[in-house]
Amino acid sequence: MLLLLIPEKLPALLSLIYIGGLGLVALLLLVAFVRYRTRIKRDPLVAVAPEDLPEEVRKRLSAMATNRGVRAFRLAFTLLVLTVFGFHVYWALYAAETNEKFQALSYKDLRNRRLAESTLRGWILDRSGQLDRALALYRRDERGRIVREYPLDQATVHLLGTDRGDPGLERALFGVESGALPQALDVVLERNLRQPATLDVRLTIDRELQKAAVEQLRGRHGAVVILNPQTGEVLAMYSNPSYSVKDAQDETTWIRLDADKRDSPLVNRALSFYYIPGSTFKTVTMLAAYRAGMQDAEFVCSGNGYYAQPGARVIYDDGGPGEVHGRIGMARAYEVSCNQYFAQLAVKLGAQRMRDAARALGIGAYDTSDDALRGRKQPEIWNASTSAVARALAPREATIVAADRMRPYDLALVGFGQGYAGQMTPFEMALVAAAIANVEGKLMKPKIELDRPPEAFAQVATPQQAAEMRAIMGRVTMGTEGTARRIFAPLTAAGITTGGKTGTAQKEVPVYDPKTGEPVTVKKYERDRTGRIIREYEQVLISPEKRIDSWFLCIAPLERPQIAMAVIIEGGGYGARAAAPVAAALVEKARELGLLGLPPQEKGVPSKDQPQAKKARRARAESRARR
Repeated sequence: MLLLLIPEKLPALLSLIYIGGLGLVALLLLVAFVRYRTRIKRDPLVAVAPEDLPEEVRKRLSAMATNRGVRAFRLAFTLLVLTVFGFHVYWALYAAETNEKFQALSYKDLRNRRLAESTLRGWILDRSGQLDRALALYRRDERGRIVREYPLDQATVHLLGTDRGDPGLERALFGVESGALPQALDVVLERNLRQPATLDVRLTIDRELQKAAVEQLRGRHGAVVILNPQTGEVLAMYSNPSYSVKDAQDETTWIRLDADKRDSPLVNRALSFYYIPGSTFKTVTMLAAYRAGMQDAEFVCSGNGYYAQPGARVIYDDGGPGEVHGRIGMARAYEVSCNQYFAQLAVKLGAQRMRDAARALGIGAYDTSDDALRGRKQPEIWNASTSAVARALAPREATIVAADRMRPYDLALVGFGQGYAGQMTPFEMALVAAAIANVEGKLMKPKIELDRPPEAFAQVATPQQAAEMRAIMGRVTMGTEGTARRIFAPLTAAGITTGGKTGTAQKEVPVYDPKTGEPVTVKKYERDRTGRIIREYEQVLISPEKRIDSWFLCIAPLERPQIAMAVIIEGGGYGARAAAPVAAALVEKARELGLLGLPPQEKGVPSKDQPQAKKARRARAESRARR
């Protein structure tokens, strides 16, 4: 009761007085130290001892010799105090931003959780700002209690996060941080600070497009990332399989989900899973050629294949020796997805030019595979209001190996998305598409907070180069030989111009236990020269059949793209078979929602495009039936 009578400003004022007192003491100590150092430069024995005393006697009488042990102890004590204080400062002020393990385990501190939950958080709204389209809100349950609800739940759990696991937007936006609390000076001066934890937040996510992405990935393993390439806004991002917020509240269920390595429902595949990009990486190689002024290069694609160096394996196109394109240039090679062309182009470009293009796109380029496999997180790629938001959605850095001394054969494999290019995330490949889709040739930093002004990550190409590359991407979906022309034909007939790139990648995967989802292991033995067993260990069993992943990059509309998209379907087969139909459906949904910069097509309203839209749906239904 007595505490309630104390004015709020009094503790703050006392804190300032205390800090001021400490500063004064530190200043006095500094002055005393300077005066002491000045005094010891003069011999203190001059006033009390004759100058003709032997040097040995003078040293014994010296205060410096007498107090040497005391000074050493004092110095050791001071260093110890500074070390302890330094650890305290690190854990109190810097660990939350720099130490990933500290961030991952911070939810276990009950003091932080109670402090964060003691205040009602703001609502999380989608880009419309409408309350009926909220992604996180409060409602009263049947008992009259105020509870936090997530209407999309599994559709947004990887974005919003939970109290367990990696931090999500909930903890980043509404967590209690030192920067969010008023300082003592603010209280004394009666500054009116608005607390971020109580404010509503409007995201760039479109709720209906997010739901459409969920529907397209239902029953499949994969991810979808959709950006606005002109602003960097994240319109939709979904990873499947997912999980429910309620699953995180039960520790037994959480442990079971964490142990399921086959489905990995706790991992955001869009941000944190590495995939071999296949032919979608030819987009990066094309960009490298434009940056180097080599976009007019021509190469021969023959039935004999391409030998990058003596003794290396021959590189063919997907059709083997029977797929021959003859002498071919960039545009047609991209349209028909010619491996031989992009392998030769990468070798001619060289490692340095490939490195430069990759880094401009946010891809880490390293000299060794060990460095490329570090898997560091990349918060700096985000355009975010706080470092907490950037860390919450930080993707794993996509990487390639492009060393000056690497074999031409290895560089050739990188050129068409194999070999050391196998560390790509769907998020990164969406950024690749977005860089070309940007009319100024810029890669915009992705953002998920709607009120953030656009911010560029890098100037990757000139506006003219970006326009030419968009035209080349348009040949994939609208050209006579385009690998996705049939899937996108209904959209083209409806007047929606698109561009894209298919990709197919084979990946070695473990054999999983069908009941637990854990990888199956087999015992292995290491023997010496005499055959005696010297070590026994467990090794994950690899499936004899490689998984064939389906990729598709997409931009639309081609004249001034408003969406840039990456789709990955694990085990989906060829890119045109599984991923391309998903992308086409999402482009159609974006048109319906008015996200393409074109007049939105409302449901139930006749339009001249309606027959073509029906054809598009029929084509996708037939494609799914064939699968």
